[in-house]
Amino acid sequence: MRVLGSRLIFPPPEEADEDGLLAIGGDLSPERLLLAYAQGIFPWPSPNLPLLWFSPDPRCVLEFEHVHVGRSLQKMVRRGTYRVTFDTAFGDVMRACATRERPGQHGTWITAEMVTAYVRLHELGFAHSAEAWLGDRLVGGVYGVALGSAFFGESMFATEPDASKVAFVTLLGRLATRGTTLVDCQMRTDHLARFGATEIPRTEFLSRVRNAVREPRPEGPWTAPANPTETLDALRYRAQKPS
Repeated sequence: MRVLGSRLIFPPPEEADEDGLLAIGGDLSPERLLLAYAQGIFPWPSPNLPLLWFSPDPRCVLEFEHVHVGRSLQKMVRRGTYRVTFDTAFGDVMRACATRERPGQHGTWITAEMVTAYVRLHELGFAHSAEAWLGDRLVGGVYGVALGSAFFGESMFATEPDASKVAFVTLLGRLATRGTTLVDCQMRTDHLARFGATEIPRTEFLSRVRNAVREPRPEGPWTAPANPTETLDALRYRAQKPS
């Protein structure tokens, strides 16, 4: 495990230990964060410890041809039960994710420093969020980082039934039309597995990351589909499109 200094450099991801821990220290500057994601590395702060950087093996990803959206969720998306927007409340989504209680987890890794850092990435055009609204209330959301044709998912939350799922499915539809080739889910959970997420070896993941982030240009704010059914149509098209 390497201790990072002020230089913008990471050890090879293959040097991570069996838990995926690669390095400690460094900072959350935009330059370091973008370098980390481009190398398949992400920060995961822990209370009372220096900043931790991970590159787990295996890696959980979501392939468009394997995306599963249950019938009841499809109906909810079509009905427009929740209004979904993109990039209108990025900081609020992060702060809401930080307050979510998770089984077996005490406290949160989404610290105030993390919020500040990722809001800066959002302002630079690299981080994006999908928000689910019930009236004028933010009731669900998801956020992550986009580099080239890769999207690195970070976290999601919901305060109303299935609100985060609707936001996530709508986000996947946006990624499908955007030409995204790699959706990183970091670590496997039962929740992600129900959407079709699977694990692949780190070597394969790193190879795909290198191909996906060759031209990591920032993007302006994303726009949500005018019609909710566009989301499901986009996912259906990508699932059937030859790779």
